[in-house]
Amino acid sequence: MSTLPKNVRIGRNGRIGILKKVPRDLWAHPRYASHAKVIERSTGIKDAGKGVDLALGMLSALDEEFAAARSELARETDREPQPARRRVGNGAAQIRPKGSSRVGERTRREILAAAMTEFAAKGYSGARVDAIAANTSTTKPMIYYHFGSKEKLYVAVMEEAYGGVRSTEQGLHLDALPPAEALSRLVEATFDYHAEHPDYVRLISTENIEKGRHIADRRSLVERNAIALGTVSDVLARGERDGTFRPGISAWHLHFMISALCFMRVSNRYSMRAVFERDLWDRNDVLLQRQMIVEAVLRYVKP
Repeated sequence: MSTLPKNVRIGRNGRIGILKKVPRDLWAHPRYASHAKVIERSTGIKDAGKGVDLALGMLSALDEEFAAARSELARETDREPQPARRRVGNGAAQIRPKGSSRVGERTRREILAAAMTEFAAKGYSGARVDAIAANTSTTKPMIYYHFGSKEKLYVAVMEEAYGGVRSTEQGLHLDALPPAEALSRLVEATFDYHAEHPDYVRLISTENIEKGRHIADRRSLVERNAIALGTVSDVLARGERDGTFRPGISAWHLHFMISALCFMRVSNRYSMRAVFERDLWDRNDVLLQRQMIVEAVLRYVKP
């Protein structure tokens, strides 16, 4: 093809792609503020005919992203106090929207919350980005604008879910407590977190139905959850040193034991109620379950 449409190019690898400048009025948006002001994407296709058609579609989608980002900045400008003005080279005043980074993060948090509810209820395959958008103040193009794809949004939700329980553990400050008390507190906090966040349990359950294929080999998840083993390992080491705990206990096995007991009472609530006619969430029994798990863990580590 001798002449390519505007903003369509052939990369060094021979694949058709797009190259387009970010409009100057969007430079203040958090999506572009800290990145190069040129969007470069590849179709992954070398065939000129098919590649150009796909590239034109990508350019159209990019224009939609720009429009959504422009609307987002406009809404934020309307909500903020009068924006500051700064002088540019020719002495003219240029408006710099205030709070643009805040609106980006606020929108992102709103999308994650709606997505967590949708994915927890319907799993990855059943969830719809349209439904997620309908439960936010943003749009479907803006969701793709922030996260790139449905799968990337799903992974971000999983990171958020795991991050919540990890943050709770880190906030316990267990190193300030004696080993046995620290371990008891960790079990109680894990029990309470699972009970208070059933969406977290549903997310993990549905991803296991998918055999973990959406989150496999995600280093960010591995690194984030390594914190959990570090927390348990530190408590065990202190308890072993002062004789509170027996030696040779695996931090991984202990973490598994705690998680399994706290997880199952949420994940299996309805099946247990159906076959045993007992509700695991009966408030008259909840405290007994909590104490039972604490005692079971402490007896496991006892010399």
